[in-house]
Amino acid sequence: MTTQTGTIRTDVENIFPIIKQFLYSDQEIFLRELVSNAVDASQKLIALSQTGAKTGDIEDTTIEIKVDKDAKTLTISDKGIGMTSEEVDKYINQIAFSSAQEFLDKYKDKTNIIGHFGLGFYSAFMVADKVEIQTLSFKEGSKSVRWECDGSPNYEIGEGNRTERGTDIILHISEDATEYLEDARINTLLNKYCRFLPVSIKFGENENKETDDNGIETIEVVDNIINNTNPAWTQKPNDLSDEDYKNFYKELYPHSFDEPLFWIHLNVDHPFKLTGVLFFPKIKNNFEIQKNKIGLYCNQVFVTDNVEEIVPEFLQLLHGVIDSPDIPLNVSRSYLQSDPNVKRISSHITKKVASKLHDIFKKDRAEFEDKWNDISVFIKYGMLSNEKFAEKGKNFLLLENLDGKHYTIEEYKEHIKTLQTDKNNQLVVLYTNNIEGQNLYIEAAQAKGYDVLKMQHILDPHFIGYLEQNVEGISLKRVDSDIIDNLIEKEETQESVLSEEQQNTLLEIFKSQMPEQGVVVEAKPMSPNDLPITITKPEFMRRMREMSEYNGMGHLGNLPETYNLVLNSNHSSILAVLEEKDAD
Repeated sequence: MTTQTGTIRTDVENIFPIIKQFLYSDQEIFLRELVSNAVDASQKLIALSQTGAKTGDIEDTTIEIKVDKDAKTLTISDKGIGMTSEEVDKYINQIAFSSAQEFLDKYKDKTNIIGHFGLGFYSAFMVADKVEIQTLSFKEGSKSVRWECDGSPNYEIGEGNRTERGTDIILHISEDATEYLEDARINTLLNKYCRFLPVSIKFGENENKETDDNGIETIEVVDNIINNTNPAWTQKPNDLSDEDYKNFYKELYPHSFDEPLFWIHLNVDHPFKLTGVLFFPKIKNNFEIQKNKIGLYCNQVFVTDNVEEIVPEFLQLLHGVIDSPDIPLNVSRSYLQSDPNVKRISSHITKKVASKLHDIFKKDRAEFEDKWNDISVFIKYGMLSNEKFAEKGKNFLLLENLDGKHYTIEEYKEHIKTLQTDKNNQLVVLYTNNIEGQNLYIEAAQAKGYDVLKMQHILDPHFIGYLEQNVEGISLKRVDSDIIDNLIEKEETQESVLSEEQQNTLLEIFKSQMPEQGVVVEAKPMSPNDLPITITKPEFMRRMREMSEYNGMGHLGNLPETYNLVLNSNHSSILAVLEEKDAD
């Protein structure tokens, strides 16, 4: 082959500065793109073998990554389809003419091709002063080809030295990118972007040491394969055991000590393609949410862990993987574009999660209740933020009382309707957000046979309002927001043993001992067995303050606290205060 030179054909005089500065959001993505191209080349060969277009044993297709610090090179070698000189000219010299797209059009039912854009190869120039290709096509009689470019529009193409089918991409690393000559850096990137690619990737070697019964140690050198080519989400759910899913979770999150509560295996072919496994992690009660725990993949290539456009906010509490070739990406595959598929996928994931929760609830309610403390924040968050999820969620939302019993909304309404229906025929749901601090009020409620719910999570101030707005015929009142007779007003009332004048005198006695602002004193005839004095916080202002603090709004924080001091005008201790006043 005679050596020739030429100018890469582009629509601008020099596209390389644009590639370096604007095409890719992260410099490190170059490795993902080049390894993805190597995978494509290997997948093409496998597809051709399956269709009969390639005869003979394809043998090993392992991709190898090599660093040579002395030569300042990083090499990506595959044993894939390779290229002829004509193909190099067509697919390398004509930027944005995608060989992957052409191949996909021809063999679309036979393989998955990662590349879409024809520009991935040129990401190499973000870190390299010079890029060299050594390639040999699988086609019978092909000759090795060498291509070289120094980052200008000028290239050189001639006879190469590759003797085996496949392609070497040799990057001569620039002075400002020497970090990519460090094994640790490359290993980190391969584990980030390539650990689930469908073709084996070798990076270095490991030594396996074994000692026999005689104490003789042997050392076996084996390839360091960095990826799992057959991750759980690519397999059929029926082929996987619970242990397989748990092991995959450990593979995704090796530093997590908790096992997932349960999981959802996504497998959709129409109207879009979507696979994945989503795990329900344990979420602590202090609402320590770890987002960016769902990885977005495209044909097993990691794209991003920022999935805000695809996964509704409340579902970002989940961990796991979603993979779809139908999610549109820009040329660097780093950002999602506006597309109807994204909305459909988001809606499907929401529906699938809700259905899974409902199935678990129906099939094994005891297990569901056992895990309620761990999943309640997720379900409440979902119902507050997603109308479609809320519609499904009301069927498996649980309310827990102080006895540790769980009820659905409808079950709880039935449970309290006899005792906790007020004079206006409305069900009154009593709750506590501080069992120890509100113990006296809880005891007063329980003395009358009333039930009290636990509402102690940081989301509950919002969720209480949600229940009142969306569940007909109920109101929620915190157990310490008033005396118990006011919380659930009945037709029958207690008569006061004091005259109106005596009650006014009693109020004056106590008001004189109170601050001028912040305390409202009132007298109320109650049972002599009730507490003599009850201090409560008005429900409305207390809720407003809590909501303001939760939302980070400080304007209500400047308002003084307001309390109600309620005197039991039928209690012996209160009557004694009045008698002492009369004696004076």
